[in-house]
Amino acid sequence: MSSLPATATVPRQGARDRLRVALVAPPYFDVPPKAYGGVEAVVADLADSLVARGHSVTLLGAGEPGTKAEFVPVWDRTVPERLGEPFPEVVHAAAVRREVERLAATSGLDVVHDHTLAGPLNAPAYAAMGLPTVATVHGPVDTDMRRYYRELGDDVGLVAISDRQRALAPELNWVGTVHNALRLADWPFRARKEDYALFLGRFHPDKAPHLALEAAHAAGVPLVLAGKCAEPIEKEYFEAEVRPRLTERDHVFGVADSTEKRKLLSAARCLLFPIRWEEPFGMVMIEAMACGTPVVALRAGAVPEVVVDGVTGLVRDDPEELVAALHDVRDLDPAACRAHVAAHFDVDGLGAGYEAAYREVLAGDGSLTALRRDYAALDSALDRVYERNVDVPASGGRA
Repeated sequence: MSSLPATATVPRQGARDRLRVALVAPPYFDVPPKAYGGVEAVVADLADSLVARGHSVTLLGAGEPGTKAEFVPVWDRTVPERLGEPFPEVVHAAAVRREVERLAATSGLDVVHDHTLAGPLNAPAYAAMGLPTVATVHGPVDTDMRRYYRELGDDVGLVAISDRQRALAPELNWVGTVHNALRLADWPFRARKEDYALFLGRFHPDKAPHLALEAAHAAGVPLVLAGKCAEPIEKEYFEAEVRPRLTERDHVFGVADSTEKRKLLSAARCLLFPIRWEEPFGMVMIEAMACGTPVVALRAGAVPEVVVDGVTGLVRDDPEELVAALHDVRDLDPAACRAHVAAHFDVDGLGAGYEAAYREVLAGDGSLTALRRDYAALDSALDRVYERNVDVPASGGRA
């Protein structure tokens, strides 16, 4: 995804180019989230970016309105305590489908962009209304999810959040790659750093905070650990692998809200990102770099795609190499980190990237989509004309 220059004026769409988009967000957190919630943060930025580009956007989700899009809540409140359960996903998909049907029949829609797990299963119903479905693949394309997206077939146009993610499952119905982004102006830049490394993320084996602890201890660098520890696997992992390694130089901060997260990121010597899985993007990396804080990471997933080794961070292959990297990272220029985000991951380019994906699916099945939409309208109009001019027998059958 290319980003517009920071000083560029985003062109507004003319009436003929204006798209009517339904954005579907998960029901677990507000959009934007008050604390944890990576998907919700991306959806919020996308909604505002699309509105700024002149499109009509309706956001379907839960919680309180927080973007420039029209907001339609389909839950009385957010349900973070039910994250990971099947019930909210299924009910959310059913409720969203009814709202999409209503919107299509009243104000009209051109495309449905779903950011949930179960939501794309509504695609055949939307197609019957002449609406294509786009889905962003926010998570890894592993064995289970690869099969899921494969089973969706051509019903859904998939958007990858990194080239690496897309390369791992090239047979899927990809219609584009759009890197996640952020509003650069919302992230404070700080050139002078304090003497601690920061782990910011879920307490999960894939995120490997135990490796962050081991590297920090070996390097003699204080470590701050901030992140979510609420799900059973997170709690079990914390007790088994994190708590036994904690020393008096480590500080477990807990979940950092949006304000606290910015303070922690901007002041840290570096973000320590020792992941052990195919991370499809890693929002926290661009958040850190936006604050002028370089990233020390293990090479996995999209890390080499996001971090410029030797410029905006240090990417290493072995956990033992993280120790030296924690010292060497002090030689990197904080200004170069922020400039990299401005050039490649600023929100100005987010709307443009997804607009291109929408037009791709509209062009790909454009004739069929238009036929379905136009035929439905034509059929209804013909019915009205027919009923005005033809006597209809009492039985209801046509003469």
